[in-house]
Amino acid sequence: MNGVFYEKFERHAHGEGLKGRTTHYCAGCGHGLAHRYLAQAIEELEIQDRTIAISPVGCSVFLYYYFDVGNSQAAHGRAPAVALGHKMANPKSIVVSYQGDGDLASIGLAEIMQVAQMGVPITVIFVNNAIYGMTGGQMAPTTLHGTRTTTTPDGRDQTTGEPLKMAEIMAGLDGPIYVERVALFDNKQRNRAKKAIKKGLQMQVEGRGFSFIEVVAECPTHLKMNTADTEKWVKENMIPIFHLGVLKDVEKEPWFDRKYPTFSPDRLIESIGGLPEKAPRFCDSFPSHIAEKDIALKFAGAGGDGAQTAALLVTRAAINEGFDSTHIPSYGPESRGGTSYADIHIAEREVLSPASPAPNILVAFNAPSLAKFSSQVQDGGTIIYDSSVISSVPKLKSTVKLVGVPMTLIARELGNAVVKNIVALGALQAATDILPEKTFISAIRIALADKGDLFPLNEQAFKKGKAAAALPR
Repeated sequence: MNGVFYEKFERHAHGEGLKGRTTHYCAGCGHGLAHRYLAQAIEELEIQDRTIAISPVGCSVFLYYYFDVGNSQAAHGRAPAVALGHKMANPKSIVVSYQGDGDLASIGLAEIMQVAQMGVPITVIFVNNAIYGMTGGQMAPTTLHGTRTTTTPDGRDQTTGEPLKMAEIMAGLDGPIYVERVALFDNKQRNRAKKAIKKGLQMQVEGRGFSFIEVVAECPTHLKMNTADTEKWVKENMIPIFHLGVLKDVEKEPWFDRKYPTFSPDRLIESIGGLPEKAPRFCDSFPSHIAEKDIALKFAGAGGDGAQTAALLVTRAAINEGFDSTHIPSYGPESRGGTSYADIHIAEREVLSPASPAPNILVAFNAPSLAKFSSQVQDGGTIIYDSSVISSVPKLKSTVKLVGVPMTLIARELGNAVVKNIVALGALQAATDILPEKTFISAIRIALADKGDLFPLNEQAFKKGKAAAALPR
C-alpha cells in the first residue's frame, strides 16, 4: 500500500479486518483511481509532510480517513476558500482541493471562480461523474441531456440548462496556468490522468500557479450498470460533451514566494488598535450562580435600540475578565417594527455553540422582542425589559424572574435616548450579578476611549439602570 495512505482505514470496524483496508466508494467508482493517482504523485514528489487535502461534502467527504496528510473538512462547495486560507497561512504547504461536480460546479461555483482567478498556487482535482452521487442521484450541473435523475425523472432537458463545462470555464480565466481534462475508462486514459494530477501538484511545488484537473469518472451505482458497461457509457456519452485534453498550459516563472504571516498576539493587537496593556479584572470566579459553565444571553430590540452595541459590550466585558465569550448578531425586519437580536455566550473555558436558542437571560427593548423570545428563557432565568415602551407582558413560567426597568424614560431624563442600552446594562448587572459593576464600567470606558467626553453620561446611565433594577417590586 502506498505510504501516503493510512495503513488501516479507521472508518469501518475501527480499522480491523477487511473493512480496515477498503474505502466507502462503490465498486467501479472513479474516486478510487483518483485517490490512488493523487497518493502516488504526493509520494513521488516527496511532499507528504507538507500536503494538506481539503475534502468537502459529497462522495469524497471521508477522504481524511484514507490520506495520511494534513486534512481539513470544508462545508459544501467551500473547499477552495478553505484551501486558500491554508495556502496563505502556510505558503510552503501543498494544498489540494478535492471536489465533485455537485459540490464545485453548483454551490461552490463562486468560490472556485474567485480562487482560480487569483492564480495562487493551489491544485484542484475535480471529479466529474455527472450526478449528485452521495445524496441520492439528483441532477448535477454536469448531468447530460436525457439523463434520468431523481430530480429529472423524464431526463434532463432544455429547461434545466446545458451541462457546465468546468474545464473550459477555468481555462477561460486569466488566473489558472494549467487546466486539463482526463478520464479513467481505459489504461491509456488512466495513465494520462496520473500524469495530469502529478503535473498539477508539480506546478504548485514550483510556485508557478493555479492548476485544475477535471477527471471524468464513472458512477455505476446511479447508472445501474456494471463497471465495464459504465466505462463504455462514459466513453460514448460523456466524452463527446466533455472533450479530453490540455485546455491551458501557460509557461510561467515561479512567483509565489511569500513570507510566513505572523501569528503574534502583540502584532494583532497593534494592527486592530487593541489595548496597550491588559484590561483590569474584577471577578473572583465565574458567575456559576446563573449557569455552571456557560451562560446564554439574548439582547433583542428594534433598530436604534442599541441591542447589538450592548451585547458587544457584554461580550468584551466577559473577555476582559478572562472568560471565553461570543457575540452573534442577527438583523430582522426592525425597520418595520420587528426585532433584531444578538446571541451571547459567556463560558468559563470555551463556548461550544454561539447560538442562544434557550437563553438564561433575555434583555428586551421592545414588545415584539419580548413576545417572540420570552417563552424561550430557561427555568430559573431572568427577563429584563423596557417598561416605558412595553405595557403588556406575556404569560411566563413561574420560575422566570421578570424585571421591568423604564430604560427609555431614564435615558430621556438624562437628555439622550441613545444611552438606554447602557441603562439596560446597569439593570442587567443589578438583576443578575453576572459581572461586577467595575467590569462593565471598565468595558464602557475602553469602548469610549476616543470619545472621553461621552463617558460621564454613559456611566450615569449605567448607575441609574442599576438603581432602577434594584428597586423593590
